Amino acid sequence: MTVKIYIVYYSMYGHVLKLAEEIKKGAESVDGVEVKLWQVAETLPEEVLGKMYAPPKGEAPIVTPDDLAAADGYLFGFPTRFGMMASQFKAFFDSTGGLWQSGGLVGKPAGLFFSTGSQGGGQETTALTAITQLTHHGMIFVPIGYTFGPGMFDMETIKGGSPYGSGTYAGVDGARQPTEAELKQAFHQGKYTAEIVKKFKA
Repeated sequence: MTVKIYIVYYSMYGHVLKLAEEIKKGAESVDGVEVKLWQVAETLPEEVLGKMYAPPKGEAPIVTPDDLAAADGYLFGFPTRFGMMASQFKAFFDSTGGLWQSGGLVGKPAGLFFSTGSQGGGQETTALTAITQLTHHGMIFVPIGYTFGPGMFDMETIKGGSPYGSGTYAGVDGARQPTEAELKQAFHQGKYTAEIVKKFKA
């Protein structure tokens, strides 16, 4: 039995992309799992992106709502804007009305991951507000809980992520990159979610 997992992300400065790549490695470590990276379309014009010093996007193809239906499970990743998902990703969810009408995502497991500028920037509120998107599609939210073990309780280093999903802190200026601890949690989320998706399809 082979299961397909789609990792769908939006990343302006590359932080979420790095998490997505590590999540992909974790999911691919599970036998019988095929993983594909997708990114949502940019909604800002190039002129604005240039003024924001946003680097070129990754090489992952742009996802459409029709693409989603082929997968058995998902991991959705995005940066936070004022405690919620970035508008680019919300715009993508807003375009999935046809899938909602057909029930194309009903019963499928999905996890979340995210990036914030600071520790108080919305690591948990972003997940909580994103769950509404999954709920209206009838999807099954898959948090990582405390399955990462001791890594969830490390108080010696600053680390993004929570029981809701893996995460990173970008810093106010975006200069901070995902740490080894954050990447390990991302790998764990990919592996853990892949195992859950396999159970649902069995």
